[in-house]
Amino acid sequence: MALSKVVESASVAVADVADGASLAVGGFGVCGVPVDLIDAVVENGAKELLVVSNNCGVDGWGLGRLLDRHRVARVMGSYVGENQEFARQFLAGELEVELVPQGSLAERLRAGGSGIPAFYTPTGVGTLIAEGGLPWRYAPDGTVLVASPPREVREFDGRRYVLEHAITTDFALVRATRGDTAGNLVFDLATRNFNPLCAMAGRVTIAEVEELVPAGALDPVSVHLPGIFVQRVVQADRAREKLIEKRTVRRHRGTGEAAAREKDAA
Repeated sequence: MALSKVVESASVAVADVADGASLAVGGFGVCGVPVDLIDAVVENGAKELLVVSNNCGVDGWGLGRLLDRHRVARVMGSYVGENQEFARQFLAGELEVELVPQGSLAERLRAGGSGIPAFYTPTGVGTLIAEGGLPWRYAPDGTVLVASPPREVREFDGRRYVLEHAITTDFALVRATRGDTAGNLVFDLATRNFNPLCAMAGRVTIAEVEELVPAGALDPVSVHLPGIFVQRVVQADRAREKLIEKRTVRRHRGTGEAAAREKDAA
């Protein structure tokens, strides 16, 4: 029988996340974000955190809660997004931010989990990503205090490529739709996003799952991330409301005034 990786609560799962720890955090916008685990880190009190995430949550939610409390020292990500506090802290020199092309971020996480120390990619050649000088931290007066260093560039078959280093972190926090007690995870649709990649990159990966089942209950073919990458599993709070970042609606064709106008026009 597989050893159970289930722990009793999110608080217990993140109890050893200490000051200065690095975290790879899954999610994209408000989709597939491990909000229970993030909230537990908020309560844990750890500070000076290095966060690797596509974006850093939204104002007052997800990783945004850690930002609001000034508990994040550095972010590696691709998108500042709708988080105004994230942008404010960066521009005010309160936060160091390394912006990484989204595909390069995904591959750096995957490489870290696969034992690949670095790789070459054409993405970023001819830009500040390769040449250096991209602002990482501003001074209070708006000048650049810390800038990105130049990267190694090599030519292969007549095309130039920039060297990107793999990412590994102390912990990874991810959210899955289904998971078993052995840590095998299934992600529904877009919740898959950065979650499997972050899970691979973490030395200790903690997964919150919406539906927790016994080991062996998942169809092996449906498993997106094998349990070998996961060290701890917690049951997600099923009562928590799921956010919609941007609600877009339209009038259904064939009903109401719009349908009447279409009929008259015909």
